Amino acid sequence: MGMDFIKQELENIEFPIILVGHSIGSYMAIDIFRRSLEKVTYCIGLYPFLEINPESMMQPIIRKIAAIVEILPSWALRMIVTNSLGKSWSAAALEATCSHLVQYHTIRNSLFMTMTEFLKLTETPDWAFMRANREKLAFLFGVDDHWAPLQMFEEISNQVPGIALSTESNHTHTFSCTEAGSSFVAKYVASLIKNQLLCSRH
Repeated sequence: MGMDFIKQELENIEFPIILVGHSIGSYMAIDIFRRSLEKVTYCIGLYPFLEINPESMMQPIIRKIAAIVEILPSWALRMIVTNSLGKSWSAAALEATCSHLVQYHTIRNSLFMTMTEFLKLTETPDWAFMRANREKLAFLFGVDDHWAPLQMFEEISNQVPGIALSTESNHTHTFSCTEAGSSFVAKYVASLIKNQLLCSRH
């Protein structure tokens, strides 16, 4: 879908593309980057889910939860979301989850993506590609994230020396569900893009 969009909408437009992906979106962004080298000038992965974490106890549990969520009535899901996540999420994120993300087609798409990403991410990341394009890649990790663990941070650092890597400890994998997290990541991404544009002019 991403490559079809780029080919159809941007094929004849001469301006650079900057990709920003969160979690599994980081994997997708790298895949688009790989297949559109002439168009993409920079790729940023936020709390990147690039490979199954065999040490995570949460990932197998989430797979089972995903199968159960589909059969819950909307009122039950709203109660669960409000009582578990509602204490830390912004009001807008909570409302979006309860009003839109529990729609049948959204849940079906989410479950399909969950199933396919667990299968796909058993593969090793394409280190050769990342080494060849290290100056166009950047990643942000959290310090306590079972989707993007610090083991992956260390592996990227070892496999791709010199790549732009950062860690932060004040926000979680679900940063976009809080105003503080959203603001922090927006400023971080804007700073990376600004620095990349400045470097490309020299």
